[in-house]
Amino acid sequence: MRILIVEDETSIANFLRDGLVEEGFAVDVADNGKQGLQLALDYLEEYDIILLDWMLPGLNGIEICRNIRKENKAVPIIFLTAKDTVDDAVFGLESGANDYIRKPFSFEELLARIRVLMRKSETGVVVFSAAHIELNIEKHSVTKNGIPVELTLKEFSLLEYFLRNKGTVCRRTRIIEKVWDLHFDYDNSVIDVYINALRKKLDEPGKPSFITTIRGVGYKIESDE
Repeated sequence: MRILIVEDETSIANFLRDGLVEEGFAVDVADNGKQGLQLALDYLEEYDIILLDWMLPGLNGIEICRNIRKENKAVPIIFLTAKDTVDDAVFGLESGANDYIRKPFSFEELLARIRVLMRKSETGVVVFSAAHIELNIEKHSVTKNGIPVELTLKEFSLLEYFLRNKGTVCRRTRIIEKVWDLHFDYDNSVIDVYINALRKKLDEPGKPSFITTIRGVGYKIESDE
């Protein structure tokens, strides 16, 4: 899953980026309003959450939020701000934000709010499955025929993306956009390494691979239908 952080305070932006990467998210960061809006509009279909500071150079968070909503995009937006009155919170929410968190805040609280919004956008789906594999987002767990499988954070994110899109071909460019970030130095071999690692952990002996290669295009997990 991919998150955009628009925050001009470097220490806060770095703290959030590092924490979210450790949780398995792909993260992009903009340090001013104009860059943040440009990224949001250019890659809006790729972002699952936008974390938006209110006070920013160039454009403030309210302007960014309103511009995103003018495009009729429903990507969840969480305001991060030192403004702490009820009127400020109401104003931010009425501008199109989904949630509002006051600085200073704990990372655990922010992470919980992110997960709540993601559950709402997914109509409550937290468990994805195909064939003999089941992935639980809330528990951050994967089982193979009911037996737990240990995955790295990036392996988990890659499998989650495949399962969310089972039955359709996941193109390499889309995999990079959703599982890695804008600063990733595109290299086909890196994707292949992670695919091979997943296959070793998830495939069953003597059966076709759980992840099908669509030569020259990408990969696919077959639908159960």
